[in-house]
Amino acid sequence: MSSDDRTGGMVDVADKPDTLRTATAKAVVKASPPTLALVEKGRIPKGNVLDAARIAATMGAKRTWDLLPYCHPVPIDSVQVGFAVQEKAIEITVEVKSIWKTGVEMEALTGATIAALTIYDMLKPVDKALAIESILLVQKSGGIKRTVAPGLNLSAAVLVASDSRKKADDRSGKIIIDRLARNGFKVTSYRIMPDNISKIGTELRMLCDKLHVDLVVTTGGTGASSRDVTPEATRSVLDKELAGVSETLRAYGQKRTLTSMLSRGVAGIRGKTVIVNLPGSPRAVSESLDALFPGILHVFGMLDGQGHEDQGR
Repeated sequence: MSSDDRTGGMVDVADKPDTLRTATAKAVVKASPPTLALVEKGRIPKGNVLDAARIAATMGAKRTWDLLPYCHPVPIDSVQVGFAVQEKAIEITVEVKSIWKTGVEMEALTGATIAALTIYDMLKPVDKALAIESILLVQKSGGIKRTVAPGLNLSAAVLVASDSRKKADDRSGKIIIDRLARNGFKVTSYRIMPDNISKIGTELRMLCDKLHVDLVVTTGGTGASSRDVTPEATRSVLDKELAGVSETLRAYGQKRTLTSMLSRGVAGIRGKTVIVNLPGSPRAVSESLDALFPGILHVFGMLDGQGHEDQGR
C-alpha cells in the first residue's frame, strides 16, 4: 500500500515583495547567584560565557534554515545580541533584521535558543540547578499589511486596450477586477477599447473627470509595436507622473520574465484619480498586481488629505 501525501512543506513566497523585516526574541537562563558571579568575573572553566553565547546566537540565527526543515534560507542583514546578568538569571535578547520576502521571527528565536543552550552547556559543570526558564518572541515588524487606508471607499475602472479581444475571452481584465475587489475597490467600469490614442485618452478623461473613480488600471498596449499607444494616451492626460510605480512594476517583473524590460507602461495622477498601465498578458498582469498592491493603497490616503504618519508609516 502506498500513499501520495503532498500537503505541507515550505510556504511559497515567490510573489511577495522584499521588505525590511525585524524580530526580537528573548531567552532566560536561571542560575545560582554564585555561578552568576563567576560569569561576571570571567572565571567559568570553559571560558567567557557571554562571548561564546553571542557567537552561538549569531550562528544559530544565520543557520536557522539548516535546523528547521520548512524555514526559508533568509539573507540576514543584522544580528544583535545582548545580555543582562541579573541576580538569579541571565537574560538574552536577540534582534534579527533582513530585507526579504518573509519574516525573521524564527531566526531570532533560534538565535536566542542556541545562546541559551550554550550558556547551559558552559555552566552545567559548576551549577546543577540550571534551567532554561523561557524562550519567547518579544516583537516582530515588517511585511506589508494588505488593507485599504481607513475611512476610504474606493472605486476603480478597468480599461483593456485591444483591437481584437472581447469580454468573453478577456482574461487580463478579469484578473484585475478580481484583485481590485480583494483589495477593497468597487469596480464601476470595465471596457475594452481599440488601440487608438485618441479614444483611450477620451475614455481616461471621462473616468477621471466625470466618474471620478479613484483608480484606473489599464491592460494592453504597452509594448513596442506601432499599435501600442496606451502609454502615450495616458501621458496626454496626466497632471503628474508616478515614475516609481512603473519602475517598480518593471523591476519586479524582470526578476520573473526576461521581456518585462520591454513594457513601456506609465503611472500617474489626474485630479484625484490614479492611473496605472499594466501589460497585456495574463501572467504579466498577475505579476504586476503582486508588485502594485498593497503599496499603491497609500497614495489614496494622501490624495484624501492624510499625511504619511496618518497611515501608519
